[in-house]
Formats: sequence, C-alpha cells, structure tokens
Amino acid sequence: MRPVLWGVALRQAHRLADRHWWRRPPFLPVPARAYAAFRTTTQYGDPTAAPSVHDVIVWLQWVRRFPGD
Repeated sequence: MRPVLWGVALRQAHRLADRHWWRRPPFLPVPARAYAAFRTTTQYGDPTAAPSVHDVIVWLQWVRRFPGD
C-alpha cells in the first residue's frame, strides 16, 4: 500500500472512466471495454490479460511524475 499514490489513482480512475458510466452496468467508473482491451493488447499482447500489481504501481508512479498531472 502506498498512500502517496492514492490521490493519483483516484484522478486516473476519474480520467479513464467511460462517459456516462452510471447509465450502464456494472454502474462503476471503469474504462470502456474497448479501451481496456486496446491497452492490455499493447502492453501484454492479450486483450484479456490483467495488469499485475507491480505494473499498476509503476504506472501510477510514472503518472505522478508526469508534468501536468
């Protein structure tokens, strides 16, 4: 657990959430399926792959350092 990344994670969840997420099941602010499939295909070569915890932490650390966040 890295409390310093919690705010970054919340901002990214908001930014990546599908538009009008509250109108469609599962009624959660998650990215669009097509977007998630594209990202996992480009990262892992498999649209159904799940990111590892390590990869998510590294990504959040990168976002935190990225200018403009």
